[in-house]
Amino acid sequence: MASLSVFNPNLYQGKVVFVTGGGSGICYAMTEALMRHGASAAIFGRRAANIQSAAAALSKATGQRCIGLAGDVRKLETLEEAAARTVAELGRIDYVICGAAGNFLSPLEGLSPNAFRTVLEIDTIGTYNTYKATIAEVVKTRGSYIAVSATLHYKGTALQAHVSAAKAGVDALFRVMAVEYGPRGVRANVIAPGPIDGTEGISRLLPPVRPPPRFPRVSEQSSETHYLLQDVREQSIKRIPLQRFGTPEDIAQSALFLFSPAASYITGTVTVVDGGDYHTFSSMGAVPYPEAFQEGGPKLSKL
Repeated sequence: MASLSVFNPNLYQGKVVFVTGGGSGICYAMTEALMRHGASAAIFGRRAANIQSAAAALSKATGQRCIGLAGDVRKLETLEEAAARTVAELGRIDYVICGAAGNFLSPLEGLSPNAFRTVLEIDTIGTYNTYKATIAEVVKTRGSYIAVSATLHYKGTALQAHVSAAKAGVDALFRVMAVEYGPRGVRANVIAPGPIDGTEGISRLLPPVRPPPRFPRVSEQSSETHYLLQDVREQSIKRIPLQRFGTPEDIAQSALFLFSPAASYITGTVTVVDGGDYHTFSSMGAVPYPEAFQEGGPKLSKL
């Protein structure tokens, strides 16, 4: 990762960051940025082989120590074990990034209870479990938390009821954490990314093809009615005030600031990093409205 950082390269020397969802995407970039500025890291993810490979790659790229820990954020005990191992191997936990998340497109009509529950369990309960498993150590170091949220719940975002509910819960949790743990020297802030290029999230929210106006079931869609991905991307980018998608590095730089002494009087806030996107909601460019939600709409839930 070619760094654009303006921060001292030794800013996080001797510090340790614990990251859920750190095996890929935005949270991988955040971890790498902190490690390039001196931190050691523990990254947590569901697939053991993937998380171990990511940890090895981060260590090689930065020259800092990174351990990979496998488990499910929906299970508090696995996070408690991971936090204990982090302290045993790295000595402490100064910073925590709560980044594990799940997402897909689905209208409410086609959203199953299981699908809705699963996203809340990963995003909201997973964030709570991460806090619960690490807070005792973070209080010791008077450290800081960052949750990776979204802007979808700032308005009614079609096809994203499940994630909107989950991320609203994350934001509320961190506001309470800021109030209750501020007197003990712990800060809690949220970063809300917009559309970030090259991530799994953007690939799911801007699918490879654009459905026809009536949004028929996937099995009924005809290739003749599809629009190319490039058309959808261009429409979405035009609606972003800064005229581009974000990069993982954009989010990483915000994390470097929020964990730093420069942000020592900032807690309980949401930092939106989206190029102004939530004011115009570029993602709606991929969804024909209101046609997509009239009678006979899709059943796209996959869980």
